[in-house]
Amino acid sequence: MKDEELMRMAIELAVNNVKNGGGPFGAVIARGGQVVATGVNRVTANNDPTAHAEVSAIRAACAKLGTFDLSGCVIYTSCEPCPMCLGAIYWAHIDKIYYGANQHDAAAINFDDSFIYRELELPMSKRKKPIENLLHNEALAPFNLWREKEDKVEY
Repeated sequence: MKDEELMRMAIELAVNNVKNGGGPFGAVIARGGQVVATGVNRVTANNDPTAHAEVSAIRAACAKLGTFDLSGCVIYTSCEPCPMCLGAIYWAHIDKIYYGANQHDAAAINFDDSFIYRELELPMSKRKKPIENLLHNEALAPFNLWREKEDKVEY
């Protein structure tokens, strides 16, 4: 399939999801022009704030391919990914992102994630949510174990 066809599929997923009680977002993950997996926004339907279309598509693609590394794949999203989804896309090693609507279009219908971008730019002491380091030395124990583990799977 061509890029435009895959993007139209993501948009159609979003349209159908709205009609079925979900949010207005859809995503398609493809490799070599073939659909690997799709996802839609089910945040309110599933009571899961992480059930964004991109994250759902990544979870489905990883399960289908039996890997956490989606190198060689491309994601088509009906809207520019939010910070959480963008992070997930990077962690999944997806090669390229195509998006339809942008973050300003989403903000215009009350899906505004600009506050997250602003918060990330601030020092921790200035953020709206209190954030405090606690038990730092004790929290290094799993890191030390990981460092020494000989049979770990790097990611």
